[in-house]
Amino acid sequence: MTRPSSARLRAVVFDLDDTLYLERDYVVSGFRAVAGWVQSHWGVPAAEGFGELWQLFEDGVRGETFDRWLQRRGIWQRERVRLLVDVYHDHVPQISPCPGVPELLDRLRQQYVLGLVSDGPLVAQRRKLEALGLGGRFRAVVWSDDWGRDARKPDPRPFRAVLGALGVAPAGAVYVADNPVKDFVGARRAGVRTVRVRHTKGLYSTMEPPTPAYAPEAEVASLQELELVLETIERHEEHTSPPARPTVQT
Repeated sequence: MTRPSSARLRAVVFDLDDTLYLERDYVVSGFRAVAGWVQSHWGVPAAEGFGELWQLFEDGVRGETFDRWLQRRGIWQRERVRLLVDVYHDHVPQISPCPGVPELLDRLRQQYVLGLVSDGPLVAQRRKLEALGLGGRFRAVVWSDDWGRDARKPDPRPFRAVLGALGVAPAGAVYVADNPVKDFVGARRAGVRTVRVRHTKGLYSTMEPPTPAYAPEAEVASLQELELVLETIERHEEHTSPPARPTVQT
């Protein structure tokens, strides 16, 4: 794994889901779209369908929500699962940035170049960014799925791509994200510094890194604390031992 050397930060690169907005809001938006589609095509009342889908989510079901929902209603077919997944991914999302995010990005742009690296189905990810109205604030946007699913984080390729597009060396960049299973180890493999944002309602907020290699250098409870942490990272030189993890307390 590449370890970043001491260098002045020149770029801040962000994750999208559960970093710039709450992913659970996208889930709500997607389930509402699916419930509306189901009402129109299969006659299940939208309020009823949404309530059942959301209850599955609240119960911790992930990755097979539509399978489980169709099975409970006794109408499971593989093709029906595919239809609902397509509706979910293709809908126009009703989501908003976390409070203060547009203003934060505008301030950061005065000091750094900004980039975005995100996983997920291309149509869905692009529509999320468009719905958030944040795309124009990033000099470079990299979707890992442009290379296929095998290039998703923690693969270092999307990080190297965004660094190339920004014209910044790895040690001059920091990646801000939320998922301790894939985000930080991937960035570190590319030599990039890391900051975790642990939103209270984030889907991975209670998850801890499986090993120190997966841990970020710093952590914040909200993006409103990010500027202070960036200043802290810039002040501290990197050593040969694993970097300290300054944490802002709220």
